[in-house]
Amino acid sequence: MLQVVLGLEAAQIASAFLMSPAAMSQRLVRAKTKIRQAGIPFHIPEREQMPERLEAVLDAIYAAFSEGWQDPAGTDPARRELAEEAIYLCRIVTDLLPSEPEAFGLLALMLYAEARRAARRNPAGEFVPLRDQNTALWDTRMIDHAEAALLHASRSGRIGRYQLEAAIQSAHVERHRTGVTNWPAILTLYNALFAITGSPVAALNRALALAEVAIGPETGPQAALHTLDDLAADPRLLDYQPYWAARADLLARTGHPSEATQAFERAIALEHDPAVRSFLDRRRAAVSLVATTD
Repeated sequence: MLQVVLGLEAAQIASAFLMSPAAMSQRLVRAKTKIRQAGIPFHIPEREQMPERLEAVLDAIYAAFSEGWQDPAGTDPARRELAEEAIYLCRIVTDLLPSEPEAFGLLALMLYAEARRAARRNPAGEFVPLRDQNTALWDTRMIDHAEAALLHASRSGRIGRYQLEAAIQSAHVERHRTGVTNWPAILTLYNALFAITGSPVAALNRALALAEVAIGPETGPQAALHTLDDLAADPRLLDYQPYWAARADLLARTGHPSEATQAFERAIALEHDPAVRSFLDRRRAAVSLVATTD
């Protein structure tokens, strides 16, 4: 779907699924060969066939949105249109399957994210992390639409991955109204998300939420760093930039500036966005200065 219908390249698809481009290329070749040899035709499924195909369709839509999300300022027409197209496609799915909560959960998730697009860069074009974003720049109308979609999904009583991810974004949006991020709620939601998915990305984000909540004898950052130590053996995170950026931040916060500097250097090497690279480099320089003075 991602390659044939939406035109993504193997490397772009691989990034969305935490795979190497070579492995994804082989997977795509095998899929095309299977379709060709089995003579499987392209056709519009009957309504009763749609629910069994829903998970794969939603995953493809979200992967397409994620690719478009990598253009924060919306200056790349192809990527901007890809994000818009993903939201449009998800709306079609909700129209076709109004009783499927995960379709509404994904719609809410993408709307929450898209609502923050204007705040992801400052006037100088510099990267602004979520915790530092000016919430006045968030699109309130789009957030309202996201909240309505998530509420609709929650009424089904069938919880799924996309509803939980959207609920996490809803908890972040609380800062737009109160000025305070509800970290305990976010941690609870990440616990639930990891329980149903086992995803290393969910585990990583759970650690970041844990860093903001003091539990037991350890401080939040200490507990979070120990969690990341447990994730270090997962090969899917070896070349995952957010893992190294998170590790660098936690090492800096727990008084390990030299190790933090090395982790920042790894994160910078893995990042392709110039604005994010510049942000990480500024953080690295600040931590490196502490290591030098120590």
